[in-house]
Amino acid sequence: MIVRTLAECEQTERCVKAETGTWESTRMLLKDDNMGFSFHITTIYANTETHIHYQNHLESVYCMSGDGEIEDLADGKIYPIKPGTLYILDKHDNHLLRGGSEDMKLACVFNPPLTGKEVHDADGVYALDTEQA
Repeated sequence: MIVRTLAECEQTERCVKAETGTWESTRMLLKDDNMGFSFHITTIYANTETHIHYQNHLESVYCMSGDGEIEDLADGKIYPIKPGTLYILDKHDNHLLRGGSEDMKLACVFNPPLTGKEVHDADGVYALDTEQA
């Protein structure tokens, strides 16, 4: 059994802050936990925009608090995000994630799981960890 608190994880290297200053992510469950997915609590800062294109990962995201929007760059559609919204990046969707008038707190699940050290490259991509768990 694994038991962790968000507060504990925030005080460790599991809390990763973007160099861009647009988000931070506390990675509570990672690849080395051997669950087949990773789980993160991510904060998207208010009035920011982040280009993301997970070419190597699928992600589900649930908004717990705050507001913002996601723009699908394939078709230009914009979807509002507010508490209770779930969005699923099931086709490696190239998108812009925008923080609204207040910080957005999101619960995120990645498959395959992240190792914990990933940061977005210039194209918004996380590299795929090719090492077997």
